Amino acid sequence: MKIGIIGLGLMGGSFSYDIRDLYPDAVISGFDISKQNTTTAIELGIISSLLDIRKISDFNIIIVSVPVDKSIDVLKRVLNNVSKETLVIDVGSTKQKICSELKNHINRKNFLAMHPISGTENSGPYSAKKNLYFNITNIICEPELTSPNLLDFANSLFKKFNMKIINMDPASHDQHISYVSHLSHITSFILAKTVILKEKNEKNIFDLAGSGFESTVRLAKSSSEMWTPIFLQNKENILEALNGYINNLEELKQLIINNDKKSIIKDLNNINRVKKILLGINNKNYEK
Repeated sequence: MKIGIIGLGLMGGSFSYDIRDLYPDAVISGFDISKQNTTTAIELGIISSLLDIRKISDFNIIIVSVPVDKSIDVLKRVLNNVSKETLVIDVGSTKQKICSELKNHINRKNFLAMHPISGTENSGPYSAKKNLYFNITNIICEPELTSPNLLDFANSLFKKFNMKIINMDPASHDQHISYVSHLSHITSFILAKTVILKEKNEKNIFDLAGSGFESTVRLAKSSSEMWTPIFLQNKENILEALNGYINNLEELKQLIINNDKKSIIKDLNNINRVKKILLGINNKNYEK
């Protein structure tokens, strides 16, 4: 098994760790635009050698894990150099533009668009961790455009990872993800910004911040280089999500201004339903 990884951060590095559990003898090469990341990835054993994108025709899998504004050009270059036996996948958080741009590529059948719902707020090779790809939900877009043999190979791989697979068209993916993922990151970033601007003394933040603040701003530690392109590439859906979010904030603001205790309690009790929703998601058995 020959595997190539482009982008040696959290998602790329973790894929290396997890694929070795399935294929201990796999030969894994990689490339990152950061020479430091590449050096670190070799030191950590994430990869054993540098990947030459011009020499990948005999690879079984190429995984692309780079910021979404870079992924289209990278994927095109990869697809230009593969043989019919090479599965090319990306793990980006947006799918519509990528799928649209690759639609007419001569080797489109080698590509499978996927979005593993997993990750942390950390970035770089040191953030890579084992078991990031096991027992997760994985969204697949346009599987019908991938060659049957490579799709079968991918599905066998996903089964070994014990993934729950959801097939979704790219437009629907980007719309839904804008609410449940992208808006969460924006909220976290802006909460952190609001507190930083208000609390000029950073020691107050450190001393006074409770677990609620810490958990809510956890995502604000995420990479700006990764998330800025996501916000811009999924602009229309994110603006729609933001408008709804801002309207809800304004409604709560007015209830507070009006000292409307009864309405606030009613509103918060209704919002509390999210606990049951998330418990249902987390307790649901994965399909095997």
